[in-house]
Amino acid sequence: MENSTHFKVFRLAAYGDIGQLKYFYFAVVTVLYFVIILANALLIGVICIERSLHEPMYLFLCALFVNQLYGSTGLFPALMFYLLSDTHDISLLYCYLQIYVLYTCALTEFSNLAVMSYDRYISICYPLQYNNIMTPKTICGLILLSCLSSFFLIAIIISLSLRLQFCGNVLDRLYCDNYSVVKLACSNTMLNNIWGLVVTVLYISCTIFPTIYSYVRILQVCLKSSKETKQKAFNTCTPHIASLLNFFFGWLFVILQGRYETADLPPILRTILFVYFLICPPLFNPLMYGVRMVKIRHACNKVLVIQKY
Repeated sequence: MENSTHFKVFRLAAYGDIGQLKYFYFAVVTVLYFVIILANALLIGVICIERSLHEPMYLFLCALFVNQLYGSTGLFPALMFYLLSDTHDISLLYCYLQIYVLYTCALTEFSNLAVMSYDRYISICYPLQYNNIMTPKTICGLILLSCLSSFFLIAIIISLSLRLQFCGNVLDRLYCDNYSVVKLACSNTMLNNIWGLVVTVLYISCTIFPTIYSYVRILQVCLKSSKETKQKAFNTCTPHIASLLNFFFGWLFVILQGRYETADLPPILRTILFVYFLICPPLFNPLMYGVRMVKIRHACNKVLVIQKY
């Protein structure tokens, strides 16, 4: 084992010395956070208030928006604080807490999107059995399973990281991520690597593959169906596919930056790619679903008109 030190803080080196630009960046981040809260909270409130939206698809959407607020809260307040702060040190405890929030948010998002693809699969391929399959009990069970499974798996990742001893404390990041923390360890990280691989394989097999299967079956049914069925499938599946691809590529950017050298990229581009999955989906999804889905758009207009008067 190399010489290790009992560090009490990590240093987030990606902030660097940005001088007076920090006030500009702070204003941009504050506006983004405000818009994310407003957009997601609006759709959560509309879905909860409007009885016509108390259907499985919209309840899963509500869970998606709640999770996005949860993940954004794990990033933006800290980001705003460190942009204005002269020091960019983060305590080990808060670093692990941030990892837990951001990673559970990511896994829950994948799970929610997989559950939504299953919902669309049942709705389009088995419309007559849909209400019997997607009961309130099933809906609650799927939402809870999406949350609790991610909380459990990431808790194990954090517990494995807590036992590590470190040879350094500088993270070239705007926020804490587990891979960067583990790379600083002097102690044996074999268990961390094995469990990280297990979680990756488990989530790919339980989310990505079922999603692909669902859409293959939906495509097969649509090719044999009427124009009305095809239009319904297109209207309900397009926002979901767009959300899935948006989040998947955002998370892929993070993985690639962690595993491969990206020093040749401009610093601002590296920063944008690294925070993409935490900023763009919470902004993109409410807009996509609010504009593309007629019932949500009408419900929003109805609620906003009532509030006006």
